[in-house]
Amino acid sequence: MERNYYLYSMQRFLVIQTAFLGDVILATPVISELKRLHPEAEIDVLVRKGNETILKNHPAIHEVFSFNKKQGKWKEMKRLIAVFRSKRYDEVINLQRFGSSGIITFLSKARKKVGFDKNPFSFCYDIKIKHEIGKGKHEVERNLECIAHHGAKSLVRPEVFPSDEEDRAKVATYTHGPFYTLAPASVWFTKQLPEKKWIELANNLKKKGNVYLVGGPADFELCQRILEAAGLPKENNLAGKLNLLESCALFEKAARCFVNDSGPLHMATAVNAPVTAFFCATVPRFGFGPLSDDSEIRETTEALICRPCGLHGGKICPEGHFKCGRIDVTV
Repeated sequence: MERNYYLYSMQRFLVIQTAFLGDVILATPVISELKRLHPEAEIDVLVRKGNETILKNHPAIHEVFSFNKKQGKWKEMKRLIAVFRSKRYDEVINLQRFGSSGIITFLSKARKKVGFDKNPFSFCYDIKIKHEIGKGKHEVERNLECIAHHGAKSLVRPEVFPSDEEDRAKVATYTHGPFYTLAPASVWFTKQLPEKKWIELANNLKKKGNVYLVGGPADFELCQRILEAAGLPKENNLAGKLNLLESCALFEKAARCFVNDSGPLHMATAVNAPVTAFFCATVPRFGFGPLSDDSEIRETTEALICRPCGLHGGKICPEGHFKCGRIDVTV
């Protein structure tokens, strides 16, 4: 009976991922696989306010909803629950492990609820997936396990879709000749390759082509210090000047993208750009490494009993030495 329902009824799915930008990008294989398996389905997505722009132009998405906690967390949850109940979803797939997303899933009145066992409201799920970090399984693989009952592939590269008319046109002036992008910032300080290393890398790369510094508005000063120390042209600091999809459009044309274990890593992967990812306090076995065809991970060769110091790193090195940032940046 279940099989007939999925074969012959137009499906409505809701995918929830209200964490960071990179987490949203790593959720896109679930969206693309659902569309491949159910071509006529309507697939909606819930993300944190500000992350919805990375999903613009995605051909598999019917509607994107944003969770704006600044409007009041409980007020927003109540609003979203009312909207989702009216949608009568056949299945809600919650990829977020925090309680608020679990409450939304619990009260959505969806026909089927799926998510990870670490969510405190996982007791309401019809299908509960074990979420294990640290054994080498990629986050994309973990996410796709949530739709394995549909016949999903075990690993699919994330995708985002810059537009020709807006995003690629905006960065066209930067993409002539060989160039490299550096994304030196991270929300977590100990995920961030030390500034002096970025300067060394920029000095190495400028002999090969143009070097552009990218990031958000808050990253401008860090990028400016690196730019000035490396003697790069002032117009090569693009921090705060490009939106998310414009940055992705720049990445896809780069000879190579250099990133931390952070959002830009997954942005570069999502356009299959050549990428080198620096892992400082965190480790690749957590499952957040690059998935581009041409990808490289660099980390310290020094055996450190303090590494990893946490899933996300931290604001400061708890040991005070930050030896995990001693990574070779030779190119």
